[in-house]
Amino acid sequence: MASVFTKIVIGEIPSYKIAESDECFAFLDINPLAKGHVLVIPKKEIDYIFDLDDELYLTLFDFAKKVGKAIESVISCKRIGMIVFGLDVPHAHIHLIPVNKASEMSFSSPRVELTSKEFMDIAGEISRAFKKMYPKG
Repeated sequence: MASVFTKIVIGEIPSYKIAESDECFAFLDINPLAKGHVLVIPKKEIDYIFDLDDELYLTLFDFAKKVGKAIESVISCKRIGMIVFGLDVPHAHIHLIPVNKASEMSFSSPRVELTSKEFMDIAGEISRAFKKMYPKG
């Protein structure tokens, strides 16, 4: 059975898409730790990030770096924190989280509540920044 992330990639489940390439997909986390919290995934459904072949692993992290730069250009923060946790969905993924202090990276922290319009606005801003910075993806 396809993971929830695979269903997002193929359009069965809607998402607030940020960017995509032939191999990767980025979208807003709908239960974010911070405004601008993005998930970056390989389109290929592989559960554990260290099971990705070397080429896809490097491609995923290169794509995540570009998405992180786009987030930084839109969301005011000191850093973009990166977490590879991967126990909640059996599909490799990277969390990119705008942060100002380490405690903001805790999954036990209260989640940010956003309206659908706020999600759409944030996704649009980051997506436009990504396309401007990386017109070829």
